[in-house]
Amino acid sequence: MTSRWTEKQRSWLTLLGLWAWLLVLASTRPLALPDEGRYAEVGRWMLMSGDWLAPRLNGMPFFHKPPLLHWLQASSFAVWGVHPWSARLVPAFHAGLMLLALYLATRSTQGEKVARHAVMILGSSLGFLIGGQYINHDMLVACWISIAIWAFAGALLQSGLPNVRLALLGFAACALGLLSKGLIGLVLPGMVLLAWLIWTGQTRRLVHLPWVRGLLIFGVIGLPWFIEGQKHYPELFNYLIIGQHFSRYTGGTFNNQWSWWFYPMAIALLLFPWSLLLIGTAAPRKWLQIWRNERTASHNHWNSLLWIWLLVITIFFSFPKSKIVGYIFPVLPPVACLVAMTWHKWHEAGRVKSWWFTGLLLTSLGLSAGVNWAAGRHSLKHSSQDIARVLQCNMTPSERVYVMGDYPYDLPFYAQLTQALVVLEDWDEARRSSGDNWRRELFEASDFDREAAKNLQPISALAQPADKTWLVTPSNVDALSLHAAWSMTFKGVAWTLWQFKPSTAKSPPAAQDERLPGCHD
Repeated sequence: MTSRWTEKQRSWLTLLGLWAWLLVLASTRPLALPDEGRYAEVGRWMLMSGDWLAPRLNGMPFFHKPPLLHWLQASSFAVWGVHPWSARLVPAFHAGLMLLALYLATRSTQGEKVARHAVMILGSSLGFLIGGQYINHDMLVACWISIAIWAFAGALLQSGLPNVRLALLGFAACALGLLSKGLIGLVLPGMVLLAWLIWTGQTRRLVHLPWVRGLLIFGVIGLPWFIEGQKHYPELFNYLIIGQHFSRYTGGTFNNQWSWWFYPMAIALLLFPWSLLLIGTAAPRKWLQIWRNERTASHNHWNSLLWIWLLVITIFFSFPKSKIVGYIFPVLPPVACLVAMTWHKWHEAGRVKSWWFTGLLLTSLGLSAGVNWAAGRHSLKHSSQDIARVLQCNMTPSERVYVMGDYPYDLPFYAQLTQALVVLEDWDEARRSSGDNWRRELFEASDFDREAAKNLQPISALAQPADKTWLVTPSNVDALSLHAAWSMTFKGVAWTLWQFKPSTAKSPPAAQDERLPGCHD
């Protein structure tokens, strides 16, 4: 009894230690662009504006995804202040929750040591330590998808009637998955579980799930925002569900188009070097034998669940042309469990030595730390942090900031701006020709709020702005291309800051004003 409790303590310390290391890495890296700058700012604006119904980008309704990420980020900012690390607490919390669910589910069927190994495999991986701190919706929905599958499968793996509490947890997890990223929070657990039940011959057990109570819980948690949002924004369903779900899945005009091999490669990299052991778990002849003779045997149900989970979600996301690494996060828990089971089997057979596992663990942790450092260095090359510091030192809340040539997603967040940016562009041309880029994000958002849309202005507005106006452009914009009244005040790494000075309108564009950078001193 004492030894078993010690094993549990070691498991919990391992889990907490890996989550703590995730938080350390999350505190050392600037916002990555465009995703982290965009989503961190949406959460900050929600807190500042008090509008908890409509997530807003640059003050305009931004309905690419449901609002759970933004609600939690705004809450985190209210408690911890507005910082990149407080924004990252939300995905990091969900990564820790996913790790905890993996541990509890694996321990219930495979024992303490296999569960702890699974935790170390997932918790030391790039998928956990990098993906688990990245500010977007992917880790949230991956967490709730995995909890839904573990909960429903755990309910159905028990002999006799399904475990009601676990089943109800599964319904709640599906609702939170819906609020995290939309329909895939419901569809993917359903597809995995249905395929598993068909494979194992358990479909009749579906009728014993607590459907009435479960659907009530799902509806109470998952539907109110959609209903209220549709009342206030009649185009919400068409834009979010039809445009951002079905059109993105079936369309060929979105970014990040890759071939079928993308997700197998992504899984291998996200779990490297552990993924090398996954090859040892694949045995096509064994699965053919199971299909013919033993697929309904209870001792094969757990293995079947893990493989079906991996294959169904990987195949589902491989059909669309647009592929993003974060989409495949939901398969990381079953892969980690498969690798841990394989290692345990090989170790008992004497095929591997214990210190090899330690070597792989240290390699994985070191690789994640290196990638985190490199990602931070890369982000600094595109960041507007330096421009934001100058603005914080020199502008007043009533002054406006114009941007032209590109969109600095992280600038409002770092500068803590209280007014939306005025974005200058040929918007008529942008509507005709823009692909999947920042221009489309902004003009589509403006369609939901005509008043906020006034922040999108033509380039001609540059000639006669209000007094005490600032302009931010990419660093390659030439002073000669601007009106003479614009004076360069600070040139940063990736962006340049200009100030409107009417008194210089008849003079050549002014050279850099050395006084403003002095606020760094």
